[in-house]
Amino acid sequence: MANWNDNTEQRQGFGSVPRAGDAVTRQETFDAGLRKHMLSIYNYMASGVLLTGIVALLTARSGLALTFASGPLMWIVALAPLAFVFAMSFGVNKFSKPTLQIMFWAFAIVMGLSLSTIFLVYTGESIAATFFATAGAFAGLSLFGYTTKKDLSGFGTFLVMGVIGLLIAMVINIFLQSSTLALAVSFLGVLIFAGLTAYDTQRLKREYQYLRGTEFAGKAIIMGALSLYLDFINMFLFLLRFMGSRE
Repeated sequence: MANWNDNTEQRQGFGSVPRAGDAVTRQETFDAGLRKHMLSIYNYMASGVLLTGIVALLTARSGLALTFASGPLMWIVALAPLAFVFAMSFGVNKFSKPTLQIMFWAFAIVMGLSLSTIFLVYTGESIAATFFATAGAFAGLSLFGYTTKKDLSGFGTFLVMGVIGLLIAMVINIFLQSSTLALAVSFLGVLIFAGLTAYDTQRLKREYQYLRGTEFAGKAIIMGALSLYLDFINMFLFLLRFMGSRE
């Protein structure tokens, strides 16, 4: 007698062709995980930028920014963020996720102290206008990097070399004090970090397929946020040289 309630015969057997519904379900699960992963990165990045802005504003209003504008403290505050970036980048495999989280928030605070000096140079209105312009550009560029079908990986080496070239040009201009070179560096800086925003977004999106379900996935969220944070802040600073009104 047939057992019409027995579902064993309906199960996919060995060697059978996978059903289309299974592939759709797997894709939907992957897409949901990817969206959650990228949203976590954006949340960390946005929170870091917000924390930096609050610290910079409070430091400037308290008058402490004047102490960071010259003297030994200037170099400590200026170089401390770079030390955090190197420590996190080279120690990511050694540090735990909670340690990286603490380092990320500490980095955002130190960056706020460092950036507080821009309030001594530019008006608050022009800083705010530049910030919102950068936020709009960042959102558009990151959306492009996330949705484009074009492979941007080929631009990675070019953009990194561009950053190195910018650093060299900025060091040279410390001695030359050329306004023309400073303008050229600012223009190229905006373009390079705009490109890095799209490139890093696509890179982080593609990395998810290798990281999902691994212990490193949590660390990757923090390091991804750090990458996008640096893209945003650098694009903001270079753009400020064009849009900023001096005090």
